[in-house]
Amino acid sequence: MPFNRSSSCRISVRAAVLAAVGALAPTLLIPTPAAAEDPPAGGETVGGAELAGSGTAVHLADGAPELPDELTAKSWIVADAETGEVFAAHAAHRRLPPASTIKMLFADTVLPKLDREATYRAEPEHFTELGAGSSAVGVADGQTYTVEDLWRGVFLASGNDAVYALTAMNGGKEATVAEMNERAADLQALDTHVVNPDGYDADGQLSSAYDLTLFARAGLQHADFREYAATPSADFPGEGEGEDRETYEIQNTNRLLVGAPGLDPYPGIAGVKNGYTSEAGYTFTGVAERDDRVLLVTVMDPSDDDNLAVYREAAALLDWGFAAADRVEPVGELVRPLSELPAEGEEGEADGSSSGADGKNADEAERDGPAGAAGAGGDADSASGPLVLTITAGGLAVLAVAAYVFHRRHPLPVSLPTRRRRDDPAD
Repeated sequence: MPFNRSSSCRISVRAAVLAAVGALAPTLLIPTPAAAEDPPAGGETVGGAELAGSGTAVHLADGAPELPDELTAKSWIVADAETGEVFAAHAAHRRLPPASTIKMLFADTVLPKLDREATYRAEPEHFTELGAGSSAVGVADGQTYTVEDLWRGVFLASGNDAVYALTAMNGGKEATVAEMNERAADLQALDTHVVNPDGYDADGQLSSAYDLTLFARAGLQHADFREYAATPSADFPGEGEGEDRETYEIQNTNRLLVGAPGLDPYPGIAGVKNGYTSEAGYTFTGVAERDDRVLLVTVMDPSDDDNLAVYREAAALLDWGFAAADRVEPVGELVRPLSELPAEGEEGEADGSSSGADGKNADEAERDGPAGAAGAGGDADSASGPLVLTITAGGLAVLAVAAYVFHRRHPLPVSLPTRRRRDDPAD
């Protein structure tokens, strides 16, 4: 059925803690070469101490499946989208070029500020900083587009031209990059430094698997974000005016969503974003639902030259996560935005305790309202309620998040008209 922003099927949040699973094996720490860019020094590791370092962290109990043996990515993470529990990770805080996955942060920052029906007229000066060879959806000078058109260009075609069009509507590159860095800081994404809004290779533009997962989780609080991320294909405006204006089809470049020769769509996939540049290699963050559980996975730069390797490894990690979820002890957590933590001295949401802004999730914490993860304004869903899903045509799952509900089960330490579109472009 077509996407319905008002319909959803509610997933009950699992109230019970993990069943007793026997004596847990020690955390696996598999050394790897040191990262070229280490996380910022000082303080506790965001999300928990076991996420520090360059190895693999996982607690396998008796009967738990082993991690996939074909993993080659420099960094990856598997986490529960509802509870925030990290089931396993490898060099989660290693700082790497993010490519177009940084567009998730761009969307989380800018999308709530712009009415999807608002219009934009393309001007050549808005694209002067568009990188050579950038992926493009085909925004043509002098043509008019709705904000909705442009976001489809961002999410489906990974169009850097669409990013710069929306950036112009948001006050320009300098202002937008500053807002993105501010938003990253609020999300406690301390591995991230944004230089441009589209993910094009730039000195100092870095993120991590952990941070990209935070961006996905935050962005998925927005109904429009969820819709765009899960849209397989759409018509994009071409040349002309009014009823005579041509359109052409664009397809989502997320191969787990739409499939590719030799790769089937992943069951239950709902987005979110892929990327590629010569420096970053292939990057991907995905979200999927199975058996009333919603998982997030991020994979960065597999060593395999196959352009589908990032999807194969992400799918393998999702399969592992769904199979192992009740047979592993979390090794960390996805933290809450600082703006959603109770102020110092205020009572916690669940038990009257104060969590403070210490990088740890509070018990049973709910969103304060639409301004929570969305920032000021936006289309975040109602201020309370658990994570929910809507099923769209083709069996694709579209996240419809009513609110953040965090359940801490274990205490943790802290040929286009003017611009080109390419199949596997540099972002």
